[in-house]
Order: sequence, then structure tokens, then C-alpha cells
Amino acid sequence: MGANADDGVDLRSFVRDIPDFPRAGILFRDITPLLLSPYALDAAVARLTRFARDLEIDLVVAAEARGFILGGALARALGAGFVPARKPGKLPRDTVSAEYTLEYGLDALEVHADAFSGGARVLIHDDLLATGGTAHALAELVTRLGGEVAACAFLVELRAFDGRTLLAPNVVHSLIAFD
Repeated sequence: MGANADDGVDLRSFVRDIPDFPRAGILFRDITPLLLSPYALDAAVARLTRFARDLEIDLVVAAEARGFILGGALARALGAGFVPARKPGKLPRDTVSAEYTLEYGLDALEVHADAFSGGARVLIHDDLLATGGTAHALAELVTRLGGEVAACAFLVELRAFDGRTLLAPNVVHSLIAFD
């Protein structure tokens, strides 16, 4: 992964706007074009890796489903393990869950009960930071299960929703920001 901030790849140009999706009045930021481009995908993973390289990460946790896309690649690049945070009922064995609020109701994520034992240093990753509810639920799971949140890293941040406030005092890093 040779991409860096000066690699000439404008990641923002690979995010397309889809108006009125999933319902009227919402502007959806679609990362599919970024995922389709090997150069943009490589640049995104390399830049997230560079951010987290010195944080001594043991595990990367990411939310189903889009967080899995870069989360697994990021874990591999950091030499860390990967923890999938899934919707309720999707993981075998004992799980612990955390609820979070969406614009249209409540949702929840689960991880295996032993996912963060031993004080693991954890990087929280998701494709997008808006209100911060999903990442906050992940941070709650990490700390409740004995891990330590080292930082939160996102591909896209929607600043108007002020998700950083909910994640404070954790370090928050995003590659692309929209006001």
C-alpha cells in the first residue's frame, strides 16, 4: 500500500451524492465509486493505516455492514485482529449488545462477550460519522468488556451532525469531511 496524502488521489471525488435516498430530503453519501477504484480504495486504507500506525492497536472493531469493508483491510494493514459488530442474532455464542438511536428509531449492535478481554487497545472504524450513535455504541461495548478505545477512524464525516461531540473525549479522525 503505497498511497499517501500526497498520492494525487482526491478521495472526496469518489463519493457521489444520491438525493432523496433512502427517503425524501436525505442526501446519501455513496462510497461505492471509491470502493470500485483500486487506487482510491488503496489510498483510503493507506491513509487510515498511517493515522493509526503509532496507536499500538490490538483490535479494530467495525459495524455491520459497510464498516466491515475497510475495517478488515485496516486491521490487516495494522497487524491487528478484527472484531465484527453485528446486528442482533447474527453471532454465535454469548454476546453483549448496545443500543443506539437512528433518525427513525433504535438499533443495536452485538459483539462476542470475550471480544475485548485483557485490556485490548481498540480502533473503532465505520464508513461514516454522522450523529456518532453507532460509534458511541461500539465505544460502550469496548469499555464495558474491558478494552480501551485508542481512537475512532472514519472514511467520511458529516460535520453538520456533530458526531464528534458524542464521541468525546476519544480521538476522532476522518479522511473526508462534508459540512
